[in-house]
Amino acid sequence: MRLPRFLTGLLVLISAGGTRVIADPPNVLFIAIDDLRNDLGVLGVAHAQTPHLDRLAQSSRLFSHHYVQVPTCGASRAALLRGRYPHEPVFLSNNAIRETSDAWAAVSMPGWFKHQGYRTYSLGKITHYPGGLTGGNWNAPPEEIAGVWDRVWLPDSPWEHARGMMHGYANGLARDRGVSLAWEAFDGPDDAYPDAWVAKEAIAQLATLQASDEPWFFAVGFFKPHLPLAAPKSWFDLHAQTDFPPPPVAADASESPGWHDSGELRGNYGSAGREILEDEAYAEDLRRAYAAATSYVDHQVGLVLEALEASGMADDTIVVVWSDHGFQLGEHHMWAKHTLFEQALRSPLMIRHPGLRDPGVVSGVVVETVDIFPTLLDLCGLPLPDASLDGRSLVPQLVDATAERGRPALGFWREHRSVRDERWRLIVYPATDDRPEAVVELFDMANDPHELENVAAQHPAVVSRLRRAIR
Repeated sequence: MRLPRFLTGLLVLISAGGTRVIADPPNVLFIAIDDLRNDLGVLGVAHAQTPHLDRLAQSSRLFSHHYVQVPTCGASRAALLRGRYPHEPVFLSNNAIRETSDAWAAVSMPGWFKHQGYRTYSLGKITHYPGGLTGGNWNAPPEEIAGVWDRVWLPDSPWEHARGMMHGYANGLARDRGVSLAWEAFDGPDDAYPDAWVAKEAIAQLATLQASDEPWFFAVGFFKPHLPLAAPKSWFDLHAQTDFPPPPVAADASESPGWHDSGELRGNYGSAGREILEDEAYAEDLRRAYAAATSYVDHQVGLVLEALEASGMADDTIVVVWSDHGFQLGEHHMWAKHTLFEQALRSPLMIRHPGLRDPGVVSGVVVETVDIFPTLLDLCGLPLPDASLDGRSLVPQLVDATAERGRPALGFWREHRSVRDERWRLIVYPATDDRPEAVVELFDMANDPHELENVAAQHPAVVSRLRRAIR
């Protein structure tokens, strides 16, 4: 086994001018969490029980204002892998990767790392399809993105196929679409649910990688807190005494062109006759279930991070924790994502690397998912691919948490567009056959964090400035 790189002086050196790699590049452990909003204890969320992610934040740069490009799983992950905005409508679809990756796989994040001599591995849900296959219950070809992973897989588990694992209930039970309830609390061990199997497999893979003579890029994708909000009862008990009051909502919320009727929840899950927008007790049950599922996945992530530390590879390894989008828990009278409002687009991002300055200092700079790809290339001393990337390296913010990024974050959903800077969120809904004029919503996020009042009419200069940022 080779000596750790820090023992041979093979470090990534960081300066105000960027990065310089002396010799061997570091490994990358990329952890994806599905549908996790910024409900972390380290960010001051009172009910959050996330000790492992909070601990990671103390040794990382946590970006408190990270925004995804598209508030749906597949399209968000396409932007991550490409480092590019969704310039064409096909990139707004959950099947964006499957339908387009032949054209860009070689210059995708894993494809490019592989081209540069890395061993690449994908476990769990990294692209839209867990395990990387798109046929027959997601257990058969074709591949979602071909030729970029040395290994892409799911752990052997009680669930018969990838589709069942993605929407898994306790002990191998798969979702009965439209019938299964949206939450479940099985009184049993952590491995009653899929994420414990992912964590166990990731730990085994890290043990195998200890013998590697090549740098590796290992992506580990967890399922929770994606619907169904299912976790062992012990994690529900952790939140049993917590109140989960409804968020403030504007009286005319449903009049926004961005409003939807929570179809992901209503269409895919039964409710036993309970109405999500009228039964506040049901809504509180779901908020508690979301918190429980978050605590459950936090623990699984912690097990993987502990295994990395125990392996002796942590000093040679960049760690990234990212979520593909947020999740609305009643904000704007909506559940799930699929809007351009704050809670749908904002999600956690943490980056830890050898030599990080001022670890534990939170950066409030507005950053985007497309920034992750160029940041990792910068940290690893690797060239950019020939294809131009829309993202910018966040190394300046890793050096100085307050360094300005110099541009806002862009959001895309169907034909709608959003721009978010340090103070404002602008959403533009273009004219349609039924709506002859575009609708513009502007929210002062500094003074109205729940987006209750559209102040576009009062700030035309801000609207004009932000609209110019939309491509």
